[in-house]
Amino acid sequence: MRGRGVTLEIFLNDLDTPWEKRPGFPAKIRFGNARIQSIFRLDTQEDLPLLMFEPEEISLFFGPEREQRRLISIDAVPDHLINAVLSIEDTRFYNHVGIDPKGVMRALLANLRSGAIRQGGSTITQQLAKNYFLTPTQSFSRKIKEFFIAIAMERLYEKNEILEIYLNEIYFGQKGSISVNGIGEAAAFYFDKSVGDLTLIESALLAGIIKAPNRYSPYKDADRARIRRNTVLTAMVKAGWLSKQKLEEWSLIPVKTSGFRRYRSKAPYFVDYVSKQLSVLYDPNALESLGLSIYTTLDTQVQMAAERALKRGLLLLEKRDPNLVRKNPKKALQGAIIVMQPKTGAILAMVGGRNYHLSQFNRVTQAKRQPGSTFKPFVYLRALETFTPVSWISNIPETLIINGEKWQPKNSKTMSERRLRLREALARSVNVATVNLAMLSGLDNIVATVKKFHFSTPIKPFPSMALGAFEVLPLELARAYSTFAAGGIQPFPLSLREVVDEKKETISQKYMTLSPVITPAKAFMMTSLLRSVVTDGTARSLKRLGVDFPIAGKTGTTNNYKDAWFIGYTPDLLALVWVGFDNGDPLNVGSTQAALPIFADLVKAIPHQISRTGFSMPQGVVKRWVCLDPVQPLIFSLCDQPVEEIFLKQNAPKTSLMPQSASKPSSMPQNAPKPTSMPQSAPKSSSTPRGAPDEAVDQKGP
Repeated sequence: MRGRGVTLEIFLNDLDTPWEKRPGFPAKIRFGNARIQSIFRLDTQEDLPLLMFEPEEISLFFGPEREQRRLISIDAVPDHLINAVLSIEDTRFYNHVGIDPKGVMRALLANLRSGAIRQGGSTITQQLAKNYFLTPTQSFSRKIKEFFIAIAMERLYEKNEILEIYLNEIYFGQKGSISVNGIGEAAAFYFDKSVGDLTLIESALLAGIIKAPNRYSPYKDADRARIRRNTVLTAMVKAGWLSKQKLEEWSLIPVKTSGFRRYRSKAPYFVDYVSKQLSVLYDPNALESLGLSIYTTLDTQVQMAAERALKRGLLLLEKRDPNLVRKNPKKALQGAIIVMQPKTGAILAMVGGRNYHLSQFNRVTQAKRQPGSTFKPFVYLRALETFTPVSWISNIPETLIINGEKWQPKNSKTMSERRLRLREALARSVNVATVNLAMLSGLDNIVATVKKFHFSTPIKPFPSMALGAFEVLPLELARAYSTFAAGGIQPFPLSLREVVDEKKETISQKYMTLSPVITPAKAFMMTSLLRSVVTDGTARSLKRLGVDFPIAGKTGTTNNYKDAWFIGYTPDLLALVWVGFDNGDPLNVGSTQAALPIFADLVKAIPHQISRTGFSMPQGVVKRWVCLDPVQPLIFSLCDQPVEEIFLKQNAPKTSLMPQSASKPSSMPQNAPKPTSMPQSAPKSSSTPRGAPDEAVDQKGP
């Protein structure tokens, strides 16, 4: 690749995917004003509307257990490694016929002397038979089957063939959630070497690990691994493959490894999710084939941007407030990001935590957290059945009796307004008004509406439900919001595009349907309301953070500042950000300080995925001029607050009340009517934590 001022010359490799095949060719890209001006082939001078690069490799693994291995030939294995393995696992391997009567008797006597099972007596061929064809269950019948299979294998294969298969099959421990299998992968994992470069003492350590990888791993207990290694060296002396002098010399050498390195996958949490989706969407028998190519939905640029944004955002929070720093890295401040295409469900990025090496727990798909104010849109969605964006909602707290207990919602700051317009109440994320709206709409009705969005966690009809006082999975919350962006259709979250076998034939996939949840009109109404959150409400600081394109979204801060959320979307992209501690420690800041900056950092780094167009208004939604003046709502000659608002057709005023001769107010964002003269918030109360957001902090409630 070569840069020349405002041009870039590249040569594309051959492309061979299930959806396109073409040979490689040279191309030139011209830039201007930080944008691509033209793309054309250098060999034919043909203009190109777009350029598709070959897929990037993000991970390699084998089988349903996600085994990672590097296949090796027996000819590449040094003799001292073979001797080390045979000395401790099967000294008479080249002399028996699959089972070793002497070995069985020796193991039996050793077990009788010790009064416990110390030796198994299984040959390498028997171990291979058990791993390939049988279950690990200990039983007499299984042992008999193992004997016969081992004998059959010895008849069908040469000794070196059996040993080669064995060395490529052995389990050597875990690298995070990845199973390390085979001597080739073990050599790289423990010593960062190829098999041919292993020394005898390194070979002895690997041979010793075979018996119990999780017990003898040098990464878990170096002293125990050294003792086990010396046991192998002693066995090599007994077999005549090592001198006593070398044993005495090498037994004192401490264990040295290359050091445990992080899992090398470019998107480890996403790869975990892919492996689980494979078992859901494809037949297990088909997945057992070798040579599968798995094409995913991941965009590596989006993934890297998400990882960087989360890392920078969490470090900045800790720098601003040292109380958020934990000495134990496993208890550190955490976060999660999911980026999706709302219309297709394609997952472009998934960051399930701060450090995959320290924790493979995926907070996107496994963590159940309270959604806080990010749940409020579902209350307002149900309210659209009878209310409109300009409907008045009481902001006077009511004391409710729930299961014999009194409960009263509170706003996080003193508010002078006794009532609010619906659009304003959601934009400012006002607790009391939202609970009052929920009670008017009917709690059972809200639960029935929410069930359509396929949340797996239970939601009960308590008033505190309106404030998100229950638990959800972040991925399911992102999927639910995708419904608003996708015109009422809820997608199935997808990580897979195609799975093809070694013959480049596509394996049949189970069909996943898109679910119509709400009408396009209601989806647009919700998007319009959530646009006001960004333009005039709790997320208005996005513009100050450099995000100047149309976005709809919602902030969320839970009780005691345990969770901070922001979910934002354009017509083509949705991103969810969560920040919090796994154990529920308070953040001391709200979503506008914790989650919103991370979202802004992310979306600014991926302009190629951002649509700068607005949201298209569908049928079933109409515009009407209305007066927001609470004193003279119908006399437009006296109206100081005229605004063009949108309505569901069935709930709209029959005619627009604004006289045609009247002058329009200042321009407002298309598709997101802006309530004018929004009352200013009262100063924060003295009990509000530092950095509290403009939105209200949610209450637990009964």
